[in-house]
Amino acid sequence: MKWVTREKAKVDRIACPWLITNFIDKEAEFIFVPPDQVLSVAKKENALSFDAPGAKFTHSGEGKCTFEVLVDHYKIKDKAIQELAKVVHGADVPEDIDVTPESAGLRTIADGFRLISKDDEENMQKQFAVYDAFYAYFKQDVSKKLMR
Repeated sequence: MKWVTREKAKVDRIACPWLITNFIDKEAEFIFVPPDQVLSVAKKENALSFDAPGAKFTHSGEGKCTFEVLVDHYKIKDKAIQELAKVVHGADVPEDIDVTPESAGLRTIADGFRLISKDDEENMQKQFAVYDAFYAYFKQDVSKKLMR
């Protein structure tokens, strides 16, 4: 499936492709376009739109970022993903930056990768390792908590 979002991705627009690729659609193809083209490109390409005004998947009225909306919509119950969703939320929603100790760091890392990448595709590929590491950490941390 094709997925389309706004260009110049930072936190949510990189975290979502990682989530989609690992838990929703292993064959996903991502398209990054100017904000005013997301919906028209989604229609033209028969793609799912995300993290843009009017997109199929975007921030909810309940204060959730797109990553959290996808987790809920696809009923992802993995406890490590639930923990990662909190970090992504804090990094993506400025007024919630302190929701986890990791959120500010993730925002800084995401901003840095955007600055050193030639385009959104490269940015996404570079940052996937960050989300792999967070997921591994939370997977281990959750396992330890369950054994107590």
